[in-house]
Amino acid sequence: MAEMTGKRVLITGASRGIGAAAAREFAAAGAQVALAARSAAAVEELAREIGPAAVALTCDVADYAQVEAVVQATVAAFGGLDVLIGNAGVIEPIAPMAEVDPAAWGQVIDINLKGVFHGMRAALPVMVAAGGGTVLTISSGAAHNPLEGWSHYCASKAGAAMLTDCLHKEAGGAGIRAMGLSPGTVATDMQREIKASGVNPVAALDWSVHIPPEWPAKALVWMCTSDADAFIGQEISLRDEAIRRRVGLIR
Repeated sequence: MAEMTGKRVLITGASRGIGAAAAREFAAAGAQVALAARSAAAVEELAREIGPAAVALTCDVADYAQVEAVVQATVAAFGGLDVLIGNAGVIEPIAPMAEVDPAAWGQVIDINLKGVFHGMRAALPVMVAAGGGTVLTISSGAAHNPLEGWSHYCASKAGAAMLTDCLHKEAGGAGIRAMGLSPGTVATDMQREIKASGVNPVAALDWSVHIPPEWPAKALVWMCTSDADAFIGQEISLRDEAIRRRVGLIR
């Protein structure tokens, strides 16, 4: 992964799960990483673990001004921005549409959908001015398949996938490499929330079937290299054994 040496990477939702694992993987590949999350203590601890190549930034992606500020802080810290990972996402409250609190439902849209747009909107001028960059969105099988109790999550992930498609169409010619990653079910705190809900078939899955967060993290690093250029403008699924093999996750 020599191609990542010195690259400047901003990861939203970096305090845990896929985001934290990605931060470690990118840093191990030689990148400088800006860790953005609502939990200041968590990203500060992770930045200390990673060392001088990391900076911790507090950010609620639902607020565009905060996202714009962390993009500028990344540029100030590292001198530019090469990669944006739109990872921040929530799934609670899991509830039927006839019962869910409308405000809580809308907050999921604010984070999962508007948060992805906010990252793109803030990063694009910086990346285009520099000649290009990579924008990766964490997608989900829920973007393409409805599930009971997940109306907010399914709708927001479908919207985020479409935003990524729109970004490719609008900015691909300006050097922006836009792609989505659908990781499948991952052993994170979100899966614990899903399990506890007892709603829909995903909650019934045995914990052993979930992949470790290090797998999508490694896939994200690979997606930033020239070996993934054939997939620009597409959504990659880690359920695909050929993709897992290409990333180096299986033989």
